Amino acid sequence: VSRNPILKPLDTISNRDALIDEDGSEAFWPESDFIIGNPPFLGDKKMRGELGDDYVDRVRGLFEGRVPGSADFVTFWFEKAGEQIRSGHAKGFGLVATNGIRKGSNNDVLRRAIAEESVIFNAWSDHPWHDESGAAVRVSLVSIGSSARYGDEQPLLDGELVQEIMPGLTSAASSGGVDLGTAMPLKSNQGMSFNGLCLAGDFRVPAETAQNWLLEPNPSGQPNSDVLRPLYNGKDISARWKGQWVVDFGLMEEEESAMYAAPFLWVEEKVKPLRVQNKRASRRRNWWKHGENRPGMRAALTGLERYLITPETAKHRYFVWLEPHEAPEHGLVVFSTADSGVFGSLQSRIHLVWMLATGNRLGIGNDPRYNSSKVFWTFPLPDTDDMQHGEIKVASEELDRLRRSWLNPPEWTETERLEFPATVGGPWHSWIPNADALEPGSVHQAQYVRTKAKPGHEADLKKRTLTNLYNDRPAWLDIQHKKLDEAVAAAYGWPADLPDSEILKRLLELNLERAALEK
Repeated sequence: VSRNPILKPLDTISNRDALIDEDGSEAFWPESDFIIGNPPFLGDKKMRGELGDDYVDRVRGLFEGRVPGSADFVTFWFEKAGEQIRSGHAKGFGLVATNGIRKGSNNDVLRRAIAEESVIFNAWSDHPWHDESGAAVRVSLVSIGSSARYGDEQPLLDGELVQEIMPGLTSAASSGGVDLGTAMPLKSNQGMSFNGLCLAGDFRVPAETAQNWLLEPNPSGQPNSDVLRPLYNGKDISARWKGQWVVDFGLMEEEESAMYAAPFLWVEEKVKPLRVQNKRASRRRNWWKHGENRPGMRAALTGLERYLITPETAKHRYFVWLEPHEAPEHGLVVFSTADSGVFGSLQSRIHLVWMLATGNRLGIGNDPRYNSSKVFWTFPLPDTDDMQHGEIKVASEELDRLRRSWLNPPEWTETERLEFPATVGGPWHSWIPNADALEPGSVHQAQYVRTKAKPGHEADLKKRTLTNLYNDRPAWLDIQHKKLDEAVAAAYGWPADLPDSEILKRLLELNLERAALEK
């Protein structure tokens, strides 16, 4: 019970925020007019480390079928407060949550809270928040009440009167009057996007070390280039590549991996001591492999001459090509396609509008986060004919060419050639002359050409980043994006100047149509 005199008389206000009673049953909350609170912020993956397995198992067991297993800790209070309204023991509640309450399994709990004769009557969808430790997050403040009590009130969203607050904490007007949470995953998109490699250990190698290893022989006759690749993460894409390489044994077993002597010794000395203590048995047992080896991604990328990636979290949304010899780290979303038409469709304004509405945001910078299952799996790509697909490809390839030229202008750059043995059909296949005519598995010299700054232009080139380019958004970039947007809109059969709300409405209709056809 609070001792703040502003809350007296004390017989009308009580502090009752437990989820579990001492006997292990679900906690009883007394009847009240309104519930307010700031529940603890813990992501679902951090709950066990902070709260212990026993408590987490009991809570999840008590709320099974009501709170999804992947939902954050804060959602249990939303479910509990919502149940108080449904049972007639409260008229409303107002709770603070991370802004993740707007999306995914967290949002499923919010939807449940308003499913039966309740409404969101006041909300701040995305607000900066600093806790006592100084941590900076983004929060949502949500007030829900019974329709009988609050249904006739005009709701307030972010301080503005709106017609209706949707479950994703958007107004009906801004979302085209539709509930984007009803969008269905499309079978045609699933299996085409992945998270990058999760290393779970010090597999990273400095460039100089990796390049020395490329020239070292092994007793097996297999070249170290089989297991050495330049490594890219989100920062390498938004800024410039830091020059890190990675040891990647892929799906190899220990005996085969050990044949690559120098890389295996590195992993044995730097990774094994910690991995053999890992809580997860698979990581202890397979200490020479990455923590999340992404076999599905590897299979989907096999045979592609290039593949598409985008940073999971970034201020600006851009899609970039990587080549088979380049490894994507966790923090990149990977698309198993080499098609410029798909690249152009994803880089278009239409997809950006969908991403901003269905994805979420992260951190005090409030940067958009690309949640593949919510954004890409539900996004209906344009159903193009050959001519329309060709127009998108032309516009997207020109955008890619212009960006690459700006990032690495020939006046400031020069090429450096590396020669080393590589396996036909391996990650360096495309750098082996006439590789397609050679026997798979045979070893030949690869001729790898990379770009670096000319002497005196190192500082100039350092400023040439995609973040800086999109911060400035020069006229040539804006013009090329408009050309691409027009080509993609034409492929949908839509005008290029549709307002965002209409784009969302049409995309949802298309999503539901295709989902019904795929059943």
